[in-house]
Amino acid sequence: MINSTEIGMIANWIKMLQTRWNLKSRGQVLLVLLIFSCTGFTVMFLKKPVTRYFLEEPETNMLFSVLYWIFILPVYNLLLLGYGFVFGQFRFFWNYEKKFFKKLLKI
Repeated sequence: MINSTEIGMIANWIKMLQTRWNLKSRGQVLLVLLIFSCTGFTVMFLKKPVTRYFLEEPETNMLFSVLYWIFILPVYNLLLLGYGFVFGQFRFFWNYEKKFFKKLLKI
């Protein structure tokens, strides 16, 4: 069971994310977190069918797993935009993606 101290910590965390991401409400923060979760679960569920398509025994090939996580990045970003569109948060995720790729390309 969650006590009042933990609830306060969660509320502070959500408020911090609201400020950091420049969102209008706590509900919008929860919606953005839901979109990140949906995208992560989708990528996780895609791994098994994709690896089975290319390999007979996907669990034994470490190289393919590493390559999968490198090449899934564009798919993850497209899914993030797709879920953002479906849940009405496309603008937030479009700006998020632009910042992400600016940082990625600087490295």
